[in-house]
Parts: sequence; structure tokens; C-alpha cells
Amino acid sequence: MKNFFLFLFLTIASVNPLFSQSNLLESVKKNPSDAIKICNKFKELNSKGISASSDKAIDFVSKKNNLNPINAEILSIYVIGLHCPQVI
Repeated sequence: MKNFFLFLFLTIASVNPLFSQSNLLESVKKNPSDAIKICNKFKELNSKGISASSDKAIDFVSKKNNLNPINAEILSIYVIGLHCPQVI
């Protein structure tokens, strides 16, 4: 599964190279409480059989953080990697 997220991250990174992805990473590092809230939502979705990489999960992150879907997916990957690697 980690390989999938790495592949997904690299794919997304190549699609949108102009956006500063380091800003997304820094936002996750500087706001762990926000990241943990996202993790809790992912865990809730997982308990219902919904993946953290599903459209529903990405839509949640997108709306919560006012991001386009690509950046929401990148943010989700950072959140999962740093704060909740157990979610799927």
C-alpha cells in the first residue's frame, strides 16, 4: 500500500509541478491538530469500508482546506504518511 501512495504521489507531482508542494507539507507539519482531524475522518471512512484515497475522502480534504482535488490528494498523502500510516 505504501508503494501505491508513493506511485500516486509521484504521478500527481508530475501533473502539477507549479504548485509548491512544500507548502502543503509544511502545513501538515505546522498544524498537527488539523492533520489528526483529517486522520480521524479517514479512520471513520475506513470503518465504513471507504479508502482514504477514495473520491469521497479527497472531496472532504478538498472542501475542508479549500484545495483543488490534486492538491487535496497530495495533502492527504502527507497527512497519512506523517500522522496515520495505518489508514488505507
